[in-house]
Amino acid sequence: MTEAATKIALTVGEAAKRSGVAVSTLHFYEAKGLIQSWRTEGNQRRYHRSVLRRIAIIRVALLAGIPLTTIHDALVDLPHDRVPSKADWARFAKAWQEMLEARIVGLTQLRDQITSCIGCGCLSLEDCPLRNPDDELGRHGTGPRRLGAKP
Repeated sequence: MTEAATKIALTVGEAAKRSGVAVSTLHFYEAKGLIQSWRTEGNQRRYHRSVLRRIAIIRVALLAGIPLTTIHDALVDLPHDRVPSKADWARFAKAWQEMLEARIVGLTQLRDQITSCIGCGCLSLEDCPLRNPDDELGRHGTGPRRLGAKP
């Protein structure tokens, strides 16, 4: 690492404080390949300042329910020493939009039908419009047909 890069680098404590996550979270993100650090001659971990924007993207994506593997795939080609741009974020958002829309549709359906859903015929409900339309599972016997079912 160059001297200039070292001067703008963040310690693990600084990166944690500035990003609002625990040091252990930084280590976890690093183990998952979401962020990257380097070691000083004294074996101390250092992060490029761009890590703060990467962590912000990771946190927003996690809040939206985006799986870590999907976040990793989005960030994998983004250099660790460059601050993600608006264009980068637009690319991530576009890639995740279809998945989020499907989740919204599913949650809206669940919200609208949850009062008639007890759990796939498991608790004597005649039909479950979400998981057991027209009581299809009831034709195969009584009791829970999916809970504890053997593959």
